[in-house]
Amino acid sequence: MAILIDETKRVLIQGITGREGMTRARLMKDYGTQVVAGTTPGRGGSAVEGIPVYDTVREAVRASGGIDISVIFVPAPLVKGAALEALDAGVKLLVLVPDRVPIYDTLEIAAAAQQAGAHFIGPNTLGLLSPERGVLGMMGGRAARAKEWFVPGRVGVTSRSGGVTTSIAYYLGKQGVGCSTVVHVGGDSVVGLTHPDILRLFEQDDDTDLVVMYGEIGTTQEEEAAALIESGQFTKPLVAYIGGKAAKSGTRFSHAGAIIEGGRGTYDSKVARLRSVGAHIVESFADIPCVTADVLRDLKPRPKSTIAPKIESPASKSARKSDDLHWSTAITAIQPNEIRLRGYRIDELMGDITFSQAIYLALTGHMPTDAIGKIIDAIFVSSIDHGASPPSTLAARTVASTGAPLNAAVAAGILSINKHHGGAIQACIEMVQDVLNAVTADHTIDQSAADLVASYKQSKQRLPGFGHRVHTSDPRTARLLGMADELGLAKDGIAAIRALETALTAQSNSPLPINVDGAIAAILYDIGITAELGNAFFMIARLPGLVAQVQEERTRERPMRQIHPSDHDYDGPAPR
Repeated sequence: MAILIDETKRVLIQGITGREGMTRARLMKDYGTQVVAGTTPGRGGSAVEGIPVYDTVREAVRASGGIDISVIFVPAPLVKGAALEALDAGVKLLVLVPDRVPIYDTLEIAAAAQQAGAHFIGPNTLGLLSPERGVLGMMGGRAARAKEWFVPGRVGVTSRSGGVTTSIAYYLGKQGVGCSTVVHVGGDSVVGLTHPDILRLFEQDDDTDLVVMYGEIGTTQEEEAAALIESGQFTKPLVAYIGGKAAKSGTRFSHAGAIIEGGRGTYDSKVARLRSVGAHIVESFADIPCVTADVLRDLKPRPKSTIAPKIESPASKSARKSDDLHWSTAITAIQPNEIRLRGYRIDELMGDITFSQAIYLALTGHMPTDAIGKIIDAIFVSSIDHGASPPSTLAARTVASTGAPLNAAVAAGILSINKHHGGAIQACIEMVQDVLNAVTADHTIDQSAADLVASYKQSKQRLPGFGHRVHTSDPRTARLLGMADELGLAKDGIAAIRALETALTAQSNSPLPINVDGAIAAILYDIGITAELGNAFFMIARLPGLVAQVQEERTRERPMRQIHPSDHDYDGPAPR
C-alpha cells in the first residue's frame, strides 16, 4: 500500500500543453503513473506524450471515465481558477505545483476543498512519489533518475523543502533504507495537507513502519505533529530534523512559510516539543539515514490498522487561530530613547558599519563580516542602474511624466521587476541548489551541472543567470566573481555556477556566459542568503537608480511625453 498515489489512481494534468506541463507529463507517464488526460482551454483535441487533451476538466472526466487526482501546472495567478474547476468537476485530490500563489487564493481553494470533501498538496510543491508505483508533480525531474533515486521500502517521508525531500530519499536509499511514499507538503505559510495530515495517513498505511520528517522554523506544523503523537493519533516512530537552527526569531529560512510567528515556530520550540513526545531528533542532516536505519532495526511488528484517517482542512485550522491577534516581531525593538536592530543599538551601529552591512543584519539577523559587507557593497553598485531602456526605468519615467509624486513613480519601477527583468536571481539560486543537491560521492558537480543543462535544453527552457541582451561578456560578472575569490567567499555556489557555464558551453553552439544575475546568485548562496531574498538584492540595488531616473524625468523633460525605449542619447560626464 502507499498513501495518496499508486498505480490505480487516474491522473489529470491541468496546463499539460505548457512547457512545465509537457515536461512533467513525460516524467509521470514514463514513471508509470496512470495519466489519463490533460487540459488546456482552446487546445482540446490535441495530445501530449500520447495523452489526450481537453478544453475543460469536466470534458476530461466524462471522456476518461473519472479522475482521482489533478496535478496543476499553470501560472500562479491562474491556480485558483484551475483548482476550483477541478473541485467543481469532482476531483478529490489536487497537487498545486506552482509557487507564488497568492495566500488568499490558497485560502479560497482550502474552503472550496473542505466543502467538496477534497484535499490538496501545495502550493509550491515538487509533489509526491511512491517508489515503483507513481509520481505526481516534478519529483525526480526525469523518470530514469526517479527510478534510481527513490528505492521502495517501509519509511515514509514528509518534508517542507523540495530539494531536501529528494535528498532524504536518495541518502536513505544509499543506506539501504527504502521509502513507501515521499511527500513534499510545500514551502508556503498556508498549504493543503500539512505534516500532521500526512502523519495521519502514514499511521493508517500498513506498509509504512516509520516516518522521517524534515521541518523548518516558522508555522506550527511540527508542534502540531507533536500534539498528534501526544494524543495517540500517531504511534509510529518519527525521525525529525528541523532546519533553521542558526536563525533567530523573525528570520525567514529558505521558504516563504519558514518564518517564526509569535512565540511559536522557533527551532528550539519545535525540537523541545518533539523531544517531549519521544520523537528521534537528528541534529545533523547527514545523520538521518543511519538514525533511521537504527530505529528500524529495533521495531516490533505492528497490527494492521482499520481506522480511516481524519484530515483537518487548512480553512478550519485558520479559523481556530483567527481570534488570536497577538503577534511578535524579532526585527526591531523600540522603547523610549532606544532603538535596537536585531538586538544591536542603532545609534552604536551608526558610523561603525556600512549601510550594506546593516541591510544584511536586518535581513538575516546576523552581523556580517567585513568581507561579506564588501561583497554586498559591490553587488549593490553592480546593479544600481543600467541605462534608460530597462522596463523598470521606463515604467518609473513614464509614471513620473504624468506628474505623479516620487514615491508613485519609483513604486511603478519596482513593481515592473519580475520574472523576465531583474527577477532571475531567485531562480538562479534555486538552480544552483538543484545542482548541489544532486552531487554525491559518485556524481560530481560537473556531472550534476551537465545533467541540469541537458534537462533545461530538452524542455527548451533558458537557464537563468546566463547571457545578456547587451553584453557578450558582462564586465560586472568578472569583477564580482574575482572579488569573491579575493575575499575568500567563493564556495559551492560559485563552483556550481562555473560548472553550469562549462556545461552550457559544451552543449551549445553559441555559449552563454554568466551574467551579473548569475554571479550575484552564486555569491548570495555562498554567504547564506536564501533564494526567496535573492531578487530583493536587485530591488534594493536598483532603487537609487530609479530615484535618479525619476528626478531627471521630472526636471529635464516635458510632461506626458512618449518615451522611446532605445532612441536616446547620453549627454552626461565623459569617462572619468
